[in-house]
Amino acid sequence: MRVSTELQTRPEACLPPKGKRRWPTELKARIVAESLMEGASVTETARRYDMIPSHLSDWRRQARQGKLILPVLDETPLFVSLECEPAQVPSQTATLDIIKGEILIRLHSNTPARRIGEIAAAL
Repeated sequence: MRVSTELQTRPEACLPPKGKRRWPTELKARIVAESLMEGASVTETARRYDMIPSHLSDWRRQARQGKLILPVLDETPLFVSLECEPAQVPSQTATLDIIKGEILIRLHSNTPARRIGEIAAAL
């Protein structure tokens, strides 16, 4: 059985007597997160951990399905820039429509949010 040098220095992956590795959930999540970094590839990430790419692809699918929660890596940006347009002030004749089934309630645009909530709850 061949064990890569990296696995020998990384005690996180456990090798039982039969040679089949058991990957702790935290390590799986970290490997998937690394494979999603900009410029990373499934093949290269799998090679770095001495595993087959299809195994890593299965873990990525689990992450997409919400079965594997990924960590935030140091390289992961926590914020992105956002540009907003100035809010448009509604005209005096603007209205707000609440529709439920065949019921239409038309309110003036300056109706307080609390009142809108009360009306919506009554429907």
